[in-house]
Amino acid sequence: MNEALLRSLTPSVLGILVRRGADFAAAEDAVQDALVEAVRVWPADAPQDPKGWLVTVAWRRFLDARRSDAARRRREDLVDEEPAPGPAPTVDDTLQLYFLCAHPSLTPSSAVALTLRAVGGLTTRQIAQAYLVPEATMAQRISRAKRTLSGVRFDQSGDVATVLRVLYLVFNEGYSGDVDLAAEAIRLTRQLAARADHPEVAGLLALMLLHHARRTTRTAPDGSLVPLAEQDRDRWDAESIAEGVEILQAALARDRLGEFQAQAAIAALHADAPTAGETDWVQIVEWYDELVRLTDSPVVRLNRAVAVGEADGPRAGLAALAALDDSLPRHTAVAAYLQECDGALTTAARLYAEAARKAPNLAERDYLTRRAAHLNTRRR
Repeated sequence: MNEALLRSLTPSVLGILVRRGADFAAAEDAVQDALVEAVRVWPADAPQDPKGWLVTVAWRRFLDARRSDAARRRREDLVDEEPAPGPAPTVDDTLQLYFLCAHPSLTPSSAVALTLRAVGGLTTRQIAQAYLVPEATMAQRISRAKRTLSGVRFDQSGDVATVLRVLYLVFNEGYSGDVDLAAEAIRLTRQLAARADHPEVAGLLALMLLHHARRTTRTAPDGSLVPLAEQDRDRWDAESIAEGVEILQAALARDRLGEFQAQAAIAALHADAPTAGETDWVQIVEWYDELVRLTDSPVVRLNRAVAVGEADGPRAGLAALAALDDSLPRHTAVAAYLQECDGALTTAARLYAEAARKAPNLAERDYLTRRAAHLNTRRR
């Protein structure tokens, strides 16, 4: 079963159902039913037109779900509109669906969570990790969003800021998680940049390009994690870096700084350094100060502590880290790194082992375990 094909077709099928009159919650349920049926049927009898097959099955499931007398009468009218077998329209509705999910009746956080689940293809667990909340809490949030949108007509769509947040989280999951969504996030952000003359849209596109330029060097051939300082910079995508820097410079020139532009500026400083040792950490700390001012995010403060440790020494970094909640994801890993830089190898090894037990994915866990083992060997 080609799960990537199913994932890529889901937004278009969902968009077709919404355009035909289905409310979002019912359309999503019908599409999910069609996907389950595809998993069951396709291995033995794959259709020649997968998209048309999904549209037909999902539409029938939507109709079947309308069981009340009023719904049955409405279904009789809709049956005449059922698409005939054959190729489905080749319209890309994905970006429009992002805007529709960012409906004004939802809070921004609920809109982002719903879009990630329904259109982005992320699991509830992955979304919960991005938001630093328990999975059960995120499941409730998504369920409430679906109930809010039940029966709502999509004659209003959400704002650019909410869509940007969704695209950013989808890219991050594709860049560092289990599902490859980074290229799709870049594609959609390019579409959005062509539609919206907004410096933060440009900032996000620049940020994605600069991060994506390093993608092939982030892991070794055996799948193990390669930290930024050890990556082969000659293998970075120079064309993507140049494009990202050009887009960023044009956005910054408009003097409307936002968090994505600030993040892109940090990424550009890393990309500009010929070697890890030549990184301009002082300027990176200054950009993190801007990010803290813009977002007051605990994750930003955590990353800033690393930058302070590089710019002013590990003890300064540890002092910045001490002001943060130690339950933050990767807090222990950062503490381990700064302790290692400060020469406290016993403490660092213990913290690396502890961080490995908390790691969100296998690659990160293995890297932290190897760091702990390496330091334990050095102490012997």
